[in-house]
Amino acid sequence: MLSVDLHSLIETNERPFVVIDGSYQIVAANAAYCRQYGMERAEVLRRRCHEVSHHSPRPCHENGELCPHLALFASGESCEVLHTHYDGEGHAARARIKGHAIHGSDGRLYLGEVVYPLEAELPLACADMRMVGHSPAFLSCIDNLARAAESEASILLYGESGVGKELAARFLHERSPRAGKPFIAINCAAVPEAMFENELFGHERGAFTGSTAQKKGLYELADGGTLFLDEVAEIPLTQQAKLLRVLETGEFRRVGGTVTLRADVRVVSATNRNLLDWVDQDRFREDLYYRIAGIDLSLPALRERREDIPALAEVLLVRLAGNGHAHCHLDKAAIQLLKNYAFPGNVRELRNVLQRALLRCRNGVIGAEDIVFQQGAPVSLPQAPRAKRSDPSLKGAEKEYIRDLLERHEGHRKTVADLLGVSERTLYRKLDRYGLK
Repeated sequence: MLSVDLHSLIETNERPFVVIDGSYQIVAANAAYCRQYGMERAEVLRRRCHEVSHHSPRPCHENGELCPHLALFASGESCEVLHTHYDGEGHAARARIKGHAIHGSDGRLYLGEVVYPLEAELPLACADMRMVGHSPAFLSCIDNLARAAESEASILLYGESGVGKELAARFLHERSPRAGKPFIAINCAAVPEAMFENELFGHERGAFTGSTAQKKGLYELADGGTLFLDEVAEIPLTQQAKLLRVLETGEFRRVGGTVTLRADVRVVSATNRNLLDWVDQDRFREDLYYRIAGIDLSLPALRERREDIPALAEVLLVRLAGNGHAHCHLDKAAIQLLKNYAFPGNVRELRNVLQRALLRCRNGVIGAEDIVFQQGAPVSLPQAPRAKRSDPSLKGAEKEYIRDLLERHEGHRKTVADLLGVSERTLYRKLDRYGLK
């Protein structure tokens, strides 16, 4: 029979992963799980799961939450739930938990849990709320955010994946009259359709099997403050009407409840999609779009503000040094290499590149040889400036931009459509209009 060390096996999972016995005792945990909760493995293995993730002496089902442990050991069923967990510093964070049955060689049953954080990852650590940059594109963005923060209108943030939309949403909140009140964030793409209403509006005791206590939803928890809906385009159509009603009236009911409740919430949404295209495709309600897009703001991609890369990299290196790495600096060749790269993953990708560079770095200086981009990724070398456009209009600028993208991506229209945030059908119309076919 094959004999495998359990800890080495679970280390193959990049997500936080933990193995729990029938008495809630943690018997194995990978490094990602230990980092998530700010504990050493030896300390984790002396605890019960609810003590680590919930900071509670009681199992989560006794506090009204659906419990994968109870489901597995009481009925033999694996399940997926949404929980509020607490990190080593006591900060609350929503997480999606997937429970799996694991059978030991002695026939004993164990629960294996994978933790998927719901809150969108920030390109900078949560403790560092600075938005870093000095380029014209960045300063214009900051100015627009600061002006919008003074308004009570709902805001829709557009931007590619990894540009820092949640950081921008927190910036808006902290500079609004609602600063000091709750800021609640949810990644809409991470919430299963069947659980969306419960997550947003909560439930009453007895609303469904296992709901032994009342639970407030995110909308209610955000009362007086800001609710950030990341990846808002991913909200299922069946749930969009329910969200629209509460945004129009401020009124809602918890699942299983009969009492109408009210909350004063400002909604900030974010997407990397062209929502009007999705409206045309009947994938997003038009009335909901106009409700969440009182003010729409675009966040620049990192390649549009390359001047900011050295300052961003320095901040990220400081933050990464706080995670156990020695602090390193970039030499001129490394900085130039970073500035020549297109960064399709934006600031999030820059962080990953620097994290890899730290592992290769020697003597405290990161050189160009330490910079490794994703396999096959192109590095764009500086090009001679183009001749001045003969057509300075907005349409002329769009035509030139599309032409550049087509040249850069060798005419691959789907890639260009994705970069523009439009459907291929919309791109074909633009190509026809500008004579670019």
